[in-house]
Amino acid sequence: MSHKIELKEGAYLISDAHYSPDRPELLNFLKDIKNKKFLPTQIIFMGDIFDALFGSIKRTYIQNQELIDVINEISQYLEVIYLEGNHDFNLKSIFPNAKIITISNQPIACQNKDKKIYLAHGDYDGTVGYKIYTSLIRNRVMLFILSILNAIFGNFILNYTDKHLSKKDDCIKIDKFDTIIKNRLENRYVCEYFIEGHFHQNIAIKLNNFNYINLAAFACNQRYFIVEFAKEELLVSKKYLIQGKIKND
Repeated sequence: MSHKIELKEGAYLISDAHYSPDRPELLNFLKDIKNKKFLPTQIIFMGDIFDALFGSIKRTYIQNQELIDVINEISQYLEVIYLEGNHDFNLKSIFPNAKIITISNQPIACQNKDKKIYLAHGDYDGTVGYKIYTSLIRNRVMLFILSILNAIFGNFILNYTDKHLSKKDDCIKIDKFDTIIKNRLENRYVCEYFIEGHFHQNIAIKLNNFNYINLAAFACNQRYFIVEFAKEELLVSKKYLIQGKIKND
């Protein structure tokens, strides 16, 4: 947690879009931002923006090239902060103008005047087994070996991954989520807000030392969040309009 960033009034937070060519909504939204139809002061990607984007495996960014190009164009004139998730990591070479926050630097402390806010994708403190798994899948040597095996076997590994991810339901509600969060985070941090994605729950929970917010997945209903410190609530939830209509929750 050595990095610090300013969380700006009017920043857009986008989480868990799980973009793929079959899900064009985020691409359309970011094109609208590029074309100045929306005017964020800052964009913060909260992880799992792509369904599969691994900096050491070329195929994953070839199939996502159009969205990558749009993000890189935006980041030339607007501050883009990208918290790596468990579906998108080793991203520095892909997004050279963005501020990349790796899992080892999450949660990251943000400041706005007298308010302290932590941001995280949400997978930084799993079980020991999960931490070993996340270390292995982010290891460049391991990814290099997997990419060679994938090429030898006709993209078998990535084809299997794509098929598995396409069947995953990103909009499941988690039973007793508030209890899970209290057991996991209660009394661990002192701040005004702790914001993360990963779990896709779109819920706010009052804990002893801070307000916890779990963001909705953009993949579910194209919901994003605008920082408005003047409001009673820190984040104002918005939906991206698709062809003039708002998709139902």
